[in-house]
Amino acid sequence: MSKVSHLPGRAEHQWAWQRAAACRGLGTEVFFPPEGERGKSRAMREETAKAVCGRCPVQARCLQHAVSVGEPYGVWGGRTVSERQASGETDAAAA
Repeated sequence: MSKVSHLPGRAEHQWAWQRAAACRGLGTEVFFPPEGERGKSRAMREETAKAVCGRCPVQARCLQHAVSVGEPYGVWGGRTVSERQASGETDAAAA
C-alpha cells in the first residue's frame, strides 16, 4: 500500500468567481431545460437566462469555464450549448 505524503492544495480559488455571479441564488431551471422542452418555451427560458448573463460581472469567466470543461448542458456565459458549438469555441479559444 502506498503512503500519501502530499495532498493537493485547496481548489477554492478556482471557483471563487462563482460567488460574484448574477445567477447566484437563482434556480437552475432558468439555465437548464426540463426534459422535453422545445420551441417557444425553450426560447423564452433561454432569453431569460441570457438576460441574467448579460448583467453578470463574471460572464466571460463563466463562458470560459463551460468551454474548457466541454459543458454539454445549459446556458453558460450567455450562450446555449448549440451557440457554443456553432461558434467553434474550444478550450484553446477560451484561454
